[in-house]
Order: sequence, then C-alpha cells, then structure tokens
Amino acid sequence: MRIGKTRLASSRSVKQRVARILLTLHRANPNAKVELDHRNPLQLLIATILSAQCTDRRVNQVTPALFHRYTKAADYAKADPSELETLITPTGFYKSKARSVIGTGKMLSERFGGKVPKTMDELVQLPGVGRKTANVLLGNCFDQPAVVVDTHVKRVAHRLGLTASEDPEVIEQDLQRVIPLEQWTSGSELLLLHGRYVCVAKRPKCEQCPIYTECPWEGKRPR
Repeated sequence: MRIGKTRLASSRSVKQRVARILLTLHRANPNAKVELDHRNPLQLLIATILSAQCTDRRVNQVTPALFHRYTKAADYAKADPSELETLITPTGFYKSKARSVIGTGKMLSERFGGKVPKTMDELVQLPGVGRKTANVLLGNCFDQPAVVVDTHVKRVAHRLGLTASEDPEVIEQDLQRVIPLEQWTSGSELLLLHGRYVCVAKRPKCEQCPIYTECPWEGKRPR
C-alpha cells in the first residue's frame, strides 16, 4: 500500500512539475504555434514532408511558389518529377521528397477523394508520413489532441527528465502521461519551440531559459 501511494505521489509530482513548465513556457511565448506557413491541411501536409532534415524557415521560402503551382492533391499526383524537384531543391533530399509528395498526391486522389484524412491510421499510410507528421496535422488542422515528437522535443524531454527513451513513439507516450490531454498539441509545440530557440543541441542558451530552475539536466550551463 505504501508503494502504491509513493508511486501515486510521484506521478502527481511529475504532472505538477510539467504543468509549471508549460505555464512558464506559455508566458514566455504566448503565441506559440506551428511555424510552417499554410492555409489548409494539404499545404501543411506538404510543408511538413518537406521539413524533414530542413528548417521551417527554409521550407517557408520554398512553399509560396510550390503552393501557387500545385493547389490540389491531383496537381501533386500529376506533377512532373523534374519540375517538382527544381522547386523543392533548397529543402534537401529533393529527389526522395519529390517521390513522397507525388506519391502522397496520388494516394490522396485515389483513396481519400483528394482530401487529407483525419486519422492517424490513414495519415501514416501516405508516403513520407510518419507519426510526427500525422500528429502535426491532427493537432493543428483537425483539433485532435496530438503530441508531436521531433528532434527538439526529444532533446528537451530528455534534459527535463520526462523520458529515458530514444524511441519517438515511446517518448510520445511518456509525454501523453504527464501532459493534460487538452494540452497535448500546445504543450508539445511549446517544448518544440523551446528546443529550437533556447534549449539547442550545442551550447544551449541556459542564461535565457525561463524554466532553468525546473531543469535537472547535468549538462546545463551555470548562469
């Protein structure tokens, strides 16, 4: 019985700590949102596919011309590979990304009536789409609670001691347990942006960190 109470208290303590962390991050960045420019689910889907191993800023430089040229799933499905590759070259890995974008356009057209599906199971069937991209769509376009785990969220979650796993899906589950359901989308976005701009991989900006006192990471730099 005592062990059970200890575990319950520990779980409650972690959730309370996470609540403080998210509140502090929200106060520091009250307008946090996905930074990929888009006007509809299709645009966000394509932009997220292109964002793999590329910065959102670079993707946003590419997508205005891309979205002007291709407006529907069918447009991507019929895209000339060389033309598409030329448009997305700055995002890197443009040949494989072009294949994924064209394949996604075809699958959307053939299986989903040209619309971006609204479930995890359907989204991950699309070429170039894994759980991270699917959760970006679910949380930002379809108002479904979704924890996005990218390299930034993974790093921050590790440093804050919220997970010990290297597996993105396990990290997603660990964060789901400590972040309230209604904050899955906003909370993971706050962690992502904190990792992108403050808790960076090399030489983290600990002197600017609003959650410094909540961070148990042994590698954090003294203020």
